[in-house]
Amino acid sequence: MTEVIRVAVAGPFTDALDYRPPASGPAPVVGGRVRVPLGRRNTVGMVTALPAASDLADDRLRAVTEVLDSAPLLDSATSALIEWAARYYHHPLGEAYLAALPARLRRGQAATPGVETGWRITESGQAAQLERLRRRAPRQSALLEALQRGGTLTAIELAGFSGDARAALRRLVEQGLAETVTAPDYGLLQGLADESGATLNDEQQAGAAAIRPAAGHQAILIDGVTGSGKTEVYLDAIERTIALGRQTLVIVPEIGLTPQLVNRFQRRLSGRIAILHSGLADGERLNAWLAARAGEADVVIGTRSAVFVPLRYPGLIVIDEEHDASLKQQEGFRYSARDLAVLRGYRLDIPVVLGSATPSLESLANTLAGRYACYPLRQRAGGARPPSLQLLDMRGAPTRDGLSQPLIDRVRGHLDAGGQALLFLNRRGFAPTLICHECGWLAECDRCDARYTYHRGRQRLHCHHCDRELPIPRHCPGCGSVDLRALGLGTERIEAALTEAFPDTPPVRIDRDSTRRRGSFEEAMRRAREGETRLILGTQMLAKGHHLPAVTLVAIIDADQGLFGADFRAPERLAQQVIQVAGRAGRADRPGEVIIQTHHPEHPLLQQLLHGGYAAFARTALAEREAAGLPPARAMVLIRAEATAHDAPITFLQAAMQQAPVDADIERLGPYPAPMERRAGRHRAQLMLLADSRSSLQAFLGRWLPALTRLPQARQVRWSVDVDPVEAL
Repeated sequence: MTEVIRVAVAGPFTDALDYRPPASGPAPVVGGRVRVPLGRRNTVGMVTALPAASDLADDRLRAVTEVLDSAPLLDSATSALIEWAARYYHHPLGEAYLAALPARLRRGQAATPGVETGWRITESGQAAQLERLRRRAPRQSALLEALQRGGTLTAIELAGFSGDARAALRRLVEQGLAETVTAPDYGLLQGLADESGATLNDEQQAGAAAIRPAAGHQAILIDGVTGSGKTEVYLDAIERTIALGRQTLVIVPEIGLTPQLVNRFQRRLSGRIAILHSGLADGERLNAWLAARAGEADVVIGTRSAVFVPLRYPGLIVIDEEHDASLKQQEGFRYSARDLAVLRGYRLDIPVVLGSATPSLESLANTLAGRYACYPLRQRAGGARPPSLQLLDMRGAPTRDGLSQPLIDRVRGHLDAGGQALLFLNRRGFAPTLICHECGWLAECDRCDARYTYHRGRQRLHCHHCDRELPIPRHCPGCGSVDLRALGLGTERIEAALTEAFPDTPPVRIDRDSTRRRGSFEEAMRRAREGETRLILGTQMLAKGHHLPAVTLVAIIDADQGLFGADFRAPERLAQQVIQVAGRAGRADRPGEVIIQTHHPEHPLLQQLLHGGYAAFARTALAEREAAGLPPARAMVLIRAEATAHDAPITFLQAAMQQAPVDADIERLGPYPAPMERRAGRHRAQLMLLADSRSSLQAFLGRWLPALTRLPQARQVRWSVDVDPVEAL
């Protein structure tokens, strides 16, 4: 047996690879990075075990090229979580490890934070007489006086002095009156604690009292209607966690929710706050990650990948908007941040709080099974009343680019009364279809089974599935006609209709197109919150989490999009979306109104939401899933395959089925073409597996998947495993 180091590297490897120790230099450490040869290149990997024994002959082993970390980057608990996730989601171990690291660490750069320069008084400076200095160098005198008073000056404090303060400080250093000092700069936000918390009502107090940071693990679902003050419950628990010297990890589904949440946390808390999301520069993300690892950050607020951030003093995990599909990674390492956060809390023996106004059916099923404690919040905070809901029948009604006259009248009434109106349409662009009026030609993407979206502002056709863009054709490619017309509704079209209907009240449009520039989303939301704009129009970016106190009317332009979706989760998604966006209305002291335009007012889902709310829908949906044998009643896995050749994905999945072990506990559906069979020039197919228990499904996958990599057909396709998928398309 040869003594080796086990290193997890990126690639199609289910386990770590064996390497010889480096010939010289520092010794590798478990949980630290090394650089190793892989094929013809060097790559960064994570040490998972040493020393270990290998059956490989010594001459077949290659040596570690460079040791990058002298101390572990990841503690044993975080490493164990990553390794469990790699096994459960059947993803290569090295890729799982690297997905948990900031980009700079993946590239092999040093695990060191930024540096903050400061200045400190010396003994000579403390004894110096200010009067003589004040006459000949008043700027140096003012700085020395500040140093004598406080002992140190930071770069931020230096900004408060007039003139060239840095040059004056350099002269103080040259005279020996001050010295330059450096300290790690993690880029943390300091909590101001300048705003007291609201008085909790009885429901909030019950939920807050259940969260006990020092009393071990418990999963707690805060099922609160929109505007019920879920964040106040979180803040109460976080304040107590900070007081115990422990850290809190707060996971949010989208970057868009982060600025508002951070601002609120900063006003309420006294601790230091780190931010982690993909919108930050690589250096900022590394600093925040290192701050969490070092225990310098009391609160870490991040999106999905923050579930893997190491915490030195873990005390509490909060998952906000726990129902959101964005918490599940859809490409590559397909993990669920929500589910891993619950597991992490269990392993660390700390409480995990899940919050939502529209809880996922999975979380509701866990409460019914007794795995989660549930604390409902049915009252809106501060005495605000729930908004009234009304279905507006669009059948046969005249419209102005999607806006019915009753809706226009209602918007005008709210604007005249001093309120704000929010209009919601989850479809960007001007129109989803461009058609020739003469021959019926449609602008269809030649790489996807989808139509181009017409973006009038940019004069482009854009496929939102493969991101391909084309200029608007001057005439029909089919018959040469110039009579090309936009069909359907997008946010650009609604914006134009609102501008025409309300010329004195220009709308602000908030969607992915209008907020591409950094900071533009935050600026648009600021204008909406502060009442600078009275008409707000947007997509799902506005649907959840945002507090817009002046909004008194919410209008859902087209509620029919999700009523007949192919995915079995489409009704759940629509119900959550309707309730979430409706919750933006009437959050302050003025009553709110919600209007839902639909061509199917008698549809059972809409009727349930109208008369029984989300709770009534969820009860029915859980019963339907149970009857159909679908999640959360059963466990599901999707095997997906794609290729440029039309038949290759189905052929591969058929061959895979022939390799499947005999197991009566596993139900197999397919293979069948994906609902959108062609996307980005690749044909797609999938195979669905269902089982009554996760353990039996995992055991089946463990026996079966290794054989698939050896199939000859596997060379013609890209295939993936999606455990607990949230999208069946």
